Amino acid sequence: MSTHPPARLYRLYPAYCFHASPTYDTWVKVTAADVQSLRREPKFPEQRLYFHINYPIRYVRLVGVVVAIDDINLKYTVLTIDDGSGANIELKIVRIPPVEQNPVDTSSNTTIDNVNIISPFGIFEVVVDNHKLDIGTVVKVKGTISEFRGVKQLDLKRIWVVTSTNEEVQAWTETAAFKREVLSKPWHLSRTEGNRLKAKDKAQRKNAQDYQRRMAEYEAKKLEHERTRDKKLAEREKKLELKRRQEEREMNKGALI
Repeated sequence: MSTHPPARLYRLYPAYCFHASPTYDTWVKVTAADVQSLRREPKFPEQRLYFHINYPIRYVRLVGVVVAIDDINLKYTVLTIDDGSGANIELKIVRIPPVEQNPVDTSSNTTIDNVNIISPFGIFEVVVDNHKLDIGTVVKVKGTISEFRGVKQLDLKRIWVVTSTNEEVQAWTETAAFKREVLSKPWHLSRTEGNRLKAKDKAQRKNAQDYQRRMAEYEAKKLEHERTRDKKLAEREKKLELKRRQEEREMNKGALI
């Protein structure tokens, strides 16, 4: 029995092609189940880079209902959302502790402009654009993918409260359209486009190498200039010291007369 893995029906393009993908520099509209099914590729060890078929994905957008709000510690708060896809996902909010902690009022802002954590003694609230999040609140979120204990989660970058059914339906329609029109089939680059990207990458690498070479030559010349300058300064100091000693001897001779 063959132990070789089955051949893929798609091509994993080189990293220099990623920017031509419709997913690499985009907030990819997916579900929590989609995020959990994304995979890493050993050929591309870049952190926070995952793949769906052969699409490279770094940023995702989801819509779902808040089902849990956890006050982890003064550094992190975690929201859990359920979007009905069969998998939940946690959203990590990074908190910024106040410069001077008050043991009674430990409220802190976060790294997200429109999110604030309110946590005086006995109270804990997550506020988004002045809306208090509750269990059941529908939110639209954007984030980068990370993992905790083997389970994918999002490092939250943007969040909005969805305030109407029409807005929620519109968001789901966008997700369905993106999955149908983009993610349902492998990403394909024409040979012409692939060759253009390869040539562009080669030119960029050459420019980078030329820049590094010029910088190395500049640093070498700079070092040689500094050495020459230091040598001349040392010779000048030596001559001045000899002259000073000669003058001192002449003065001492006069003092003995």
